[in-house]
Amino acid sequence: MRFFLSPARPHLPSSTAAGMRGHARFGGLSLGIAAALLASASAASATPSEDFQKLLAEHFAWVLKENPGFARSIGVDTDPTAVGDSTLAAADRRARQEGVFLKRLDAIPDAGLSRSERTDKAILHRLLAEDIEENSFGQRTILFTSYSNPWQGMLYGAERTAFRTKADYANYLTRLEKFPATNQVWLDITAQALKGGYVQPCVTLVGFEKTITGVIQDDAAQSRFYTPFTRAKPLDASDAEWAALQARAKQVITGTLNPAYAKAAEFYRTRYAPNCAKAVGVSAQPGGDKYYAFRIRQLTTTNYTADQIHKIGLDEVARIRSEMDKVAKDAGYESREAFIKELRTNPKYYPKTAQELMAAAALQAKTIDGKMPGYFYKLPRLPYGLRAIPAETAEGTTTAYYGPGNPELGFAGNYYVNTSKLDQRPLWELPALTAHEAVPGHHMQIAIQQELETSKFRRYLASFTAFTEGWGLYAERVGIEMGIYDTPEKQMGRLSYEMWRACRLVVDTGIHSKGWTKEQAVKFMLDNTALSAANIDAEVNRYISWPGQALAYKLGELKIRELRARAEKALGTKFDLKGFHDAVIGQGAVPLDVLDAQIDDWIATEKTKT
Repeated sequence: MRFFLSPARPHLPSSTAAGMRGHARFGGLSLGIAAALLASASAASATPSEDFQKLLAEHFAWVLKENPGFARSIGVDTDPTAVGDSTLAAADRRARQEGVFLKRLDAIPDAGLSRSERTDKAILHRLLAEDIEENSFGQRTILFTSYSNPWQGMLYGAERTAFRTKADYANYLTRLEKFPATNQVWLDITAQALKGGYVQPCVTLVGFEKTITGVIQDDAAQSRFYTPFTRAKPLDASDAEWAALQARAKQVITGTLNPAYAKAAEFYRTRYAPNCAKAVGVSAQPGGDKYYAFRIRQLTTTNYTADQIHKIGLDEVARIRSEMDKVAKDAGYESREAFIKELRTNPKYYPKTAQELMAAAALQAKTIDGKMPGYFYKLPRLPYGLRAIPAETAEGTTTAYYGPGNPELGFAGNYYVNTSKLDQRPLWELPALTAHEAVPGHHMQIAIQQELETSKFRRYLASFTAFTEGWGLYAERVGIEMGIYDTPEKQMGRLSYEMWRACRLVVDTGIHSKGWTKEQAVKFMLDNTALSAANIDAEVNRYISWPGQALAYKLGELKIRELRARAEKALGTKFDLKGFHDAVIGQGAVPLDVLDAQIDDWIATEKTKT
C-alpha cells in the first residue's frame, strides 16, 4: 500500500520532501532527456504553450537538484554523492521557490494550451499550492508514523540504487558517511516537534524502537546496508579494489551507521517515548483541526468534510454488512458473526510457515497474471517479484504493500508480504490482497505509468493517493469478474477487505474529528470486518499516526465505480471494459475531478466509433 521508489513522505522527513510532496515517482530519465529539458527551458518563449513548457522544464530541473535521491532513482545522477538538505530552513526555502513557480503558473492563460497541457497545469497548481500550505503546519515536524520512518527509509538507498561500476559503490559509501549529519537534523527536528506538541500518541509506538535498533548489526556483512556488496563485483573493479570497497563498507556500517542508529534509538527511548501523546486524535495537537481538514482535501482530492466522509463510511458499512450476511447464510452459517468467528479461529485457514504463506501468495499472483489479458489491452513490460517484509518492521506494519520497480535501472516491482504472526495471516485474504498490491492493482497501474508517452512532469511527479489506492481497491472488485473468489471463505475475505476500507472512513474521521478512542476504533473494526486482531491493531495505529491517508482508498474506488456505471449507461452495447480500464490508468495518477473529465472525454470518443 505504500510506494518507496525514492525519498518521499512518509519515509523521509517532511523537510526532505518539502516542495516535493512525495514527488518520488516512476520510470527512468536519461541524462540526455534531462539536458534537453534544461535546454528547452532556456529558449525564448512567445506563446502560452512555450511559457508553460519552459516553466515545466525549470520546475523539473529544480526538483532534481533539490532531491538528489529522487534524481538517482530515475537515472539522473549529476551529483552522485549528494544527499540533500533535510533542514526546516531548506523546507522554507523550497516553499518560497514554489510560491515563485505558482505565481508564474497563474500568469499563463489556459487559452493557447493543449488539453494535455491544461491538465498538467491544473495538477502542478494543486501540487505547488498544497506543498506551500503543508509547510505552514507544525505537523511538518512529525517525521514518522507507525507505518514508516526515515531510519527505515535510509535503507532504500541500498535497494533502489543502480550498482554497475566501482564508482557507484564508492559514491554510495560516501553518501552513507554523511548520514550522521542527516541523522542529527532529524533528531533536532523531532526535538522541535516535542517542544511544539506535535508528538505521536503512545498507543501507536509499541515496538517502534525495534524499527531503528533492528537495523543495527554487529556483523556488518549481515546489515541490509551491506546488501549491494554481496553481489558479483563490478566489471571495472579488480579483485583488490572490490575487496577494498567491501572492507570500507563494513567500516562505514560499524563505525558510522551503527553509532548513528544507536544515537537515534537512545533519543527515542529517553526523550521521545516518555513524552508521547496521550490523546490519539490529531485535533488535540496545535492547529490540528485545520491540519486534518487540509489532509482530507490533499489526500482525497475532494472537498468533502469529515462529517460527510463519516456518513459515506457508515452507509458503505451497512451495505457491505448486508452482502456479508448473505455470503454467510449461503455458506450454511446462522450469521455473519458465526462465519467470521470460524474464519478467525480455525487453524486450517492459516499458514504454518512463512514459506507456506509465500508459496500461496505466489500461486495466487500467477493465477491472476494468467487472467490479465481478458481485462486490459495494454499490459506492462515490467514484471514484479514477491518478497517478505523486513523482519524489523513486519510485526508493527500492515499485511502487505507494493514497491515500484524501474525498468531503466533494472529493478522489478515487488509485492511485499508480511510473514510475521502467521496465526494472524489467513490464506482466504490472499486473493483480495494480491489483486490490490500486485495485479490488477498497484503493479499494473504504476508500471503502466512508467511507460506513459506523456509529459515528464506527469510521468514522474504526479501522484495522488485517492487515484492510486482507489484503483487498488477497485482492482479487488475486478477479481469478482476474474473468478478468483471461488469459495465462500474467499468471498468473505474480499468483502472483509472492502469493509475494512469502508470502516476506515468511519474510524479515521472518528479518531481525528469526533474524539474517538483507540478502543472505540478497534471495536468498530472487530464488529464489522473479518480482519484478525493483530491486523486491526496495526491498522488503527496507522490511522492514528497518519491522519487522513486511509480515507483515500474507498473514496477513490467509489469514484471509479461511479465512472464505470456512467460509461456503461452512456455506451450500452458499445461499452468496452478493457478500453475503460486502459482509459482510467492510461493517463497516470490524477486528481479525481481530472479523472472524471477524462472519462467523460473517453465516453464521447467511444460514442463516435462505429
